Amino acid sequence: MIRRMQQDRFLLVVVLFTIIMAGVSFSGSQAPFASGMQAGQEEVIPKSFTTLARESSPAVVNISTVHVMENDTQEFHHFFRQQQQEGMPLEEFFERFFGNRDPRQFQRRSLGSGFILDTEGYIVTNNHVIENAEEIKVKLQNGQEYDAELIGTDPSTDIALIRIDTNTELHALELGDSNALDIGQWVLAIGNPFGLDHTVTAGIISAKGRVIGAGAYDDFLQTDASINPGNSGGPLIDMQGKVIGINTAIVAGGDGIGFAIPISMANQIIEQLKETGEVVRGWIGVGIQELSQDLQEYYDVAEGVLITGVFPGEPADTAGIESGDIITAINGEKVASPRELSKKVADIQPGSDVLITFVRNGEEHEVTATVAKREETRQNQTPREQPRDEPAMDRLGLEVEDIDSETADRLNMDNTDGVIVSDVSPDTKGFDAGFSRGDIIKEINRQPIQSQKDYERIISDAAEGDTLSFYIIRPQEGVKILSLQM
Repeated sequence: MIRRMQQDRFLLVVVLFTIIMAGVSFSGSQAPFASGMQAGQEEVIPKSFTTLARESSPAVVNISTVHVMENDTQEFHHFFRQQQQEGMPLEEFFERFFGNRDPRQFQRRSLGSGFILDTEGYIVTNNHVIENAEEIKVKLQNGQEYDAELIGTDPSTDIALIRIDTNTELHALELGDSNALDIGQWVLAIGNPFGLDHTVTAGIISAKGRVIGAGAYDDFLQTDASINPGNSGGPLIDMQGKVIGINTAIVAGGDGIGFAIPISMANQIIEQLKETGEVVRGWIGVGIQELSQDLQEYYDVAEGVLITGVFPGEPADTAGIESGDIITAINGEKVASPRELSKKVADIQPGSDVLITFVRNGEEHEVTATVAKREETRQNQTPREQPRDEPAMDRLGLEVEDIDSETADRLNMDNTDGVIVSDVSPDTKGFDAGFSRGDIIKEINRQPIQSQKDYERIISDAAEGDTLSFYIIRPQEGVKILSLQM
């Protein structure tokens, strides 16, 4: 009996040892598939980052720039003020002996990354890496350094194209297809974080289509591959060694959260910069806003983009588009968000006609507009609408007043239609509904409000228990729908 138990224990030890050794052998073989995965499926762990890094790094460059800036001695003034607060009048001392010094220029150096696009010496980087640079130098992995020529920039997407002239054979990276990326896919980032040349980090695609407030064309890839200052402009590479993104931004204090411009979006911008040195985009001249749930219910539409303002004399204005219209399609293709609308219009060549489908007062309309060229100055203007000021309390606890021409001019409004909320009493229906001082009331239950008389008439006609929906414009926030019951 004892001998049988000993034999069983021996067999158990042998089996366990065999299992353990098999596991070690399996992990040591860098087997490409996880348990249960079939041949042909994507690898859970890449076979080798080493090969990718070795083959891709020669195409990644270090970019250094020199910016010439005006120094109005503000730094010294700040220092002097601190000392004067402590009873040391150093500013008076310096001015007495040296006089008021004229503003001086000083140089500021910065570092970034880029990657070689082709053997002709074209290099892709971020606009913010080379913006306002007086001097751009490119350093290759082999240590050779060259002066770079600026070919063109696109601040709206933060993309820049530069070029070096060299007889040296250049290693270039192939562009991939970021549209085909899957979340969770492995990627490699190569760049010069904090000036540390050719640092390689690995991670995955964490998300796609991120909007981070960088501009009208936000459509970033999010990755947890480490990206730091100095990585800007460097490539994000897939497991085939193709560029699928341009590393651009990070979340301050957010470890493992970096953003890259999708190469599928950047590709046509790079081509335009290469051909003409600039990027030309279409423009119809409207202010736009997302349709919230309240706005969808107010207008009785399921999707589309709300027009919050129209630039006078621009294509949309000429075609008859008005503030309050809801654009639902461009050239027959549906648009469900401001980002979609902006991108579709931007991709249309200026001078071309575009068919705009929109909803007004519950009815669908179509107009044709001739697309104009988008200018940065236009982009930074404000279309018609927005306010604030003061005096006539009503039973809702709202004090409103007419909008005078001075207020309308100050807020870039093309007319004085509407009333402005100058005060909201606490513990009233208006307060509970969410009204704030400075709100502009443009409609009540879809009835236009042109003046305080219109407002008072509609409020007076409302019976107890009636629901009133207010179409308002709130400065810095856009259009909102606030509802309350009388």
